Amino acid sequence: MTFSPESQMPSPSAVLLPIAQRLREQAARVLIGQEAAINLLLVALFTRGHVLLEGVPGTAKTLMAKTLASLVEADYRRIQFTPDLMPSDVIGTVVFDMQSSSFNLKRGPIFSQVILVDEINRAPAKTQAALLEAMEERQVTIEGNTLPLPEPFMVIATQNPVEMDGTYPLPEAQLDRFLFKIKIDYLSQPEETEVLRRYHQGFDAHDLAAAQLTPVINPAQLAYIRQIIQTVTVEEGIINYIVAIIDATRRSSDLTLGASTRAGVSLLLAAKTLAALRGRDFASPDDVKALVLPVLRHRINLRPEAEIEGLDSDSVIRRILAKVEVPR
Repeated sequence: MTFSPESQMPSPSAVLLPIAQRLREQAARVLIGQEAAINLLLVALFTRGHVLLEGVPGTAKTLMAKTLASLVEADYRRIQFTPDLMPSDVIGTVVFDMQSSSFNLKRGPIFSQVILVDEINRAPAKTQAALLEAMEERQVTIEGNTLPLPEPFMVIATQNPVEMDGTYPLPEAQLDRFLFKIKIDYLSQPEETEVLRRYHQGFDAHDLAAAQLTPVINPAQLAYIRQIIQTVTVEEGIINYIVAIIDATRRSSDLTLGASTRAGVSLLLAAKTLAALRGRDFASPDDVKALVLPVLRHRINLRPEAEIEGLDSDSVIRRILAKVEVPR
């Protein structure tokens, strides 16, 4: 597909539908199942958002990130967060060169386009905070110098929901920078059988080149697609619906912390992308409802009484959503 920014802006759905289909087809060459997670990753990619993947080890979280980077011809780096990791190990530092008798900038792995932050809750708060400026401002500050990060820039972080020893819970400010929190579940038995069959036939998740993945778009095309998505129509009733949902989280008796204004913005922008992915040039209440859980589940805090009742974030959000009037 040829992109011509000088010409009239085309329909968002007409551009995004075939591209998304090709992305899914290529991803299916290496990823079995997890269609819902893959679709959310695509929404985040086109919305310019970051993603937190939560799932037990061995559920293809790393493979998802590597595959996405390959399909958009983006530079990919993996950062393993550990308790002894320092902020300078992430963003970089200034080092003294003995030969030239000068200080030189040593860029950290954050200077890439798709960043996999593996086990983000393994590093202490100081190192986690090194990501805040990068995720929000698309820049980092080293020794007083502000340096822009490449475009596109997307952080895909992972965390294990089961093993809590030696972990540091992410603060609310950090969590609020993620567009989605996606829960990665186990595959069904037929899907898992297919995974084993592929490995038996020689598939190697560490050698994506052998899978012969074909890039679908490049960073310049991605930037143009994001511009097109901005033209998706959102009626006033949809905006009011999103605001009502956000406000209801703040008034819920089950919560000590409701969603932020950033959550409402995230829900709006993601709904526009999802509408285009679904073949429409206007957002609908169904687009909003489909994204409420991944947008809000990491941005609210439950009261102890709600947890004692056996409620979790998802069940509380569903309860809130059921009480908010849907626009006609």
